[in-house]
Amino acid sequence: MKNPNPDPIARNAIPAWNQDHKFYEDYEVGEVDRSIRRTISEGEMMIFNSLLLDMHPYVADDIWAREHGIFGKRIVPGALVFSYGMGLMAHNNINTFSYGYDRLRFIKPVFVGDTIYTMRTLLNKTPKYEKMGLFTVSYEVFRADDEELVLYCEHLQTVLYRDPEAARAGDDETSGA
Repeated sequence: MKNPNPDPIARNAIPAWNQDHKFYEDYEVGEVDRSIRRTISEGEMMIFNSLLLDMHPYVADDIWAREHGIFGKRIVPGALVFSYGMGLMAHNNINTFSYGYDRLRFIKPVFVGDTIYTMRTLLNKTPKYEKMGLFTVSYEVFRADDEELVLYCEHLQTVLYRDPEAARAGDDETSGA
């Protein structure tokens, strides 16, 4: 069999399929993205729980959850729903950096076997630093079967300017105002 891509220099010159190169100026307030869906299995939940040492009966004890829990079954830990929800929207932009999260809320329970997806909306952006602006996106994680909102948070990110002087000038087109 012949290797169709034998040249390592040529291979590395091709951008990774999920790598993004957007700059501050490329983002528009109001843009919305939707992720693919993913189902949360019991095995991955229990591995996550054991890594965190989270053995709360609501997440780790099926009998307790059925007999004493208010939902009648185990729930997926919020930290795992958050991790998957954000991961579903990971875009690998080499020009953005996480600045933190605000307004994280676990709105509805997620159960073993539920399928989730995420919506991301660019809420605002503003010039911030000499080389980077700041923008805020909301993440809404939905349970796909009943379309219930299960998690909400806002992610603050810094992103490099393509043209620092123009971006910091704060004109309407660049700032999203």
